[in-house]
Amino acid sequence: MSNIKSAFKNGKAFIPFITCGDPDLETTKELIRQAAANGADLIELGIPFSDPTAEGPVIQAASLRALSGGVTTDKIFDMVAEVRHDVDIPFAFMTYANVVYSYDAERFMARCCETGVGGIILPDLPYEEKGEFADVAKQYGIDLIPLVAPTSDNRVAMIAKDADGFIYIVSSLGVTGVRSEITTDLEKIVSVIRENTDVPCAVGFGISTPEQAAAMAGVSDGAIVGSAIIKLVEKYGKDSPKYVGEYIRTMKDALIALN
Repeated sequence: MSNIKSAFKNGKAFIPFITCGDPDLETTKELIRQAAANGADLIELGIPFSDPTAEGPVIQAASLRALSGGVTTDKIFDMVAEVRHDVDIPFAFMTYANVVYSYDAERFMARCCETGVGGIILPDLPYEEKGEFADVAKQYGIDLIPLVAPTSDNRVAMIAKDADGFIYIVSSLGVTGVRSEITTDLEKIVSVIRENTDVPCAVGFGISTPEQAAAMAGVSDGAIVGSAIIKLVEKYGKDSPKYVGEYIRTMKDALIALN
């Protein structure tokens, strides 16, 4: 049994995304610590991949910087094991099926279990093909966190009934990135989820301001932010943890006001 659901036990959850190894793993450790200290309820840790199909230019560039700097999946696991000595909030990996497959799925899930990573999000893994990873994930107590998109339509109920950890609702069509407005009928999607499961759901893609985070968490159980955080990392580099921490605090405060 993973600890992913516990991220939602104290009200609306704020979930930041961090690309591991951008600009280096020492900075990633500090980013994780600052995120936890400033109110993050769960941290999504991106394992870089050379062809991140769901990512927009900001996170693509972060993945490229991390890979160019020599980051590997093994180094990321070692980094997580180290930071686990002083950070105890839930972690979930966000990566791609090829990363898990090439590492060996059982070895990957075993290392997640060892290092306290409770969930994994694979945006390129269709629900119908998840069997390849679902059984081994369950064996090690790792939640295979599903994504629901605006185009999921009649598949939402099916995905919700089988969900573990939390359900990642993709707010908009297209790739990750900051958006000025989000027009998807999220309330309709959340209502179908609620009818079929008590697993919490959080909205990601396009959120960058406290107002957007509050609006998205207002209709769901939490808000996920990636590109806006990665932009701060790109701008401030090794000095970014302080600025990211301050940003996360403003976002979390907006969600606390909803509780």
